[in-house]
Parts: sequence; structure tokens; C-alpha cells
Amino acid sequence: MKVVAVTGATGTIGRAVVAALLDRGDDVIVLSRDPKRAEQALGDKVDAYEWRDPKSEPAPGDALNDAEAVIHLLGEPVAQRWTASAKREIRDSRVLGTRNLVATLRKTGPRLQTLVSQSATGWYGPHGGEPLDESAPAGGDFLAGVVNEWEAEARRADHDAGMRVVLARTGVVLSQDGGALEKMLPFFRKGIGGPVAGGKQYVPWVHLDDVVGALLFALDEDELEGPVNVTAPRPATNKELSKALGHVLGRPAFAPVPGLAVKALYGEMASIVTTGARVMPKRLEDAGYVFRHPELDEALRAAVAE
Repeated sequence: MKVVAVTGATGTIGRAVVAALLDRGDDVIVLSRDPKRAEQALGDKVDAYEWRDPKSEPAPGDALNDAEAVIHLLGEPVAQRWTASAKREIRDSRVLGTRNLVATLRKTGPRLQTLVSQSATGWYGPHGGEPLDESAPAGGDFLAGVVNEWEAEARRADHDAGMRVVLARTGVVLSQDGGALEKMLPFFRKGIGGPVAGGKQYVPWVHLDDVVGALLFALDEDELEGPVNVTAPRPATNKELSKALGHVLGRPAFAPVPGLAVKALYGEMASIVTTGARVMPKRLEDAGYVFRHPELDEALRAAVAE
């Protein structure tokens, strides 16, 4: 049994992580802007503490007195139109929030040993079909820059607080309760879904169950540290993903979506849909993690049935 603090606990991934921690008998501490809302969403088995403004103030030290590990999941959603203010919030919620968390971690004692910090496959930027493992360098676009800064702040917990730090570079999460799949489902259920911008770009997909499984694996595996790709072992192209989703739903999935149409709708953010990267979970598999949903069709079927 561990005592684990979780930030971003009321998000799609956070709720699933908290449930999994409680199911296995861990004690869970939640840092939230609204502790009452967090307790209503997560149940009375969590201890919720107020962290009113993660961008401008350190995390509350008293919340972490008994914690042995932190799973850090804070971050403004990326899937929105990237106005100047939205881009600033996407960056600051991650970079400043992590900086202010680590500021408190520096003051903790030896009991607090592990930080599993959410990151993203956006680190790699747009790529073609070459496989990318954790040794690949950062890309040069906006999102890669954000992830680079974000990870640098989390690494300070290693340098300044002597903690083991895992950077969970998470891909496109399959869950109908949030993220890309939730946005795709209405169109595909109507039979008007299909590949975007030609569909040749790779999608580093991963089922929500495996995001949770990988985060808890990283929490427990003392030899694992640094960047870890949290993606399924067989990434698919956008065309393959569209075809598989149509098959699972029993609907046609041949309506092509031009890249220009996506750009007109989402602006600069469209780049994360019209480009991609073939990201491989090398370090996770080398460490012995066994995926619950390694095949795309089965993973989509499980996600749609949630």
C-alpha cells in the first residue's frame, strides 16, 4: 500500500487513476482548485486539499506530509482552437503548474520518493513513418516546445529533491469520456467519418486502461525513470484508425476530411490532427509492462463499450 498524491484528478485520466489506486488499496491525496467538487466526483475515500492557483502558488506542503509519491496530471486541454490566450494557458498550466509543484517537493523529506509526471508524444513533433523511441529528439513546433519546457520543470524534482522522476509521454487516449475519440464518435456513428488529410499520418493511440496501467507501473517500478512513451505497441495511421472505428461501429468510414477543412475549423491546432508520429513504447515494454489492449480493433471496441 502506498500513499499517493494526484493532481488533475478530476480529468478523464485522473478519475481513472484515482479509481485504480483505491481499488488496489492505496491511500489517495488529491490536490484540487475545488476540494469539495473533487470529493463529490471521486468519493469520500480520497483526502482532498485546496491548491487554488497552481500557476501562481506552490502546492500546499501539508497535503504532501504523508505522501510517498505524486502522479502529476495537470494541464489545460490541448484540443481547442489555439488562440494566443489558449496557447498561453496550455503552456502555463503545464510549465508553471509543474514548477510550483516541484517548489514544494524540494521541501519534503525522504518519504516522498517518486514523481510520475504527465507528458505527451507532442515532444517529437510531426514525423513521417519512421519509428520513434524515447531517444528521439524534441520537435520544433509549438507543442514540442511546451512539452520540452514541461519536462524540464519535472526533472528538477530529480535534481533538486532527489526524487525518481518518470515522464509519461502519453499518446492519443482512446476513451469515449474525453479526448479525440469522444469528438470523433458522433460523426462516425452517423456514417460520415473518415480519414483526415489523406490519412497517411500515424496516430500514437493508447487505450485509457493502458494509460492507467502504465502510470501505476511507473509508480511501482523503481528502476524506471526519465521519458517513457505511453502508447500502444502497434501505432496506426489515421486511415487505419478510421477504418477500424467504422468497423467497430458497423458504419461506413470512407468520407475523407480535407486538411484545409480541419484547419478552417481549428486553426493552428489542426496540425496535431493532420500530422502525426509513429511513437513506440520501447522503454515500457523493455521494463516488462504487458498491454491490456495492444490491438486497435479490440481497444476501440472496449473504449466504445465503456
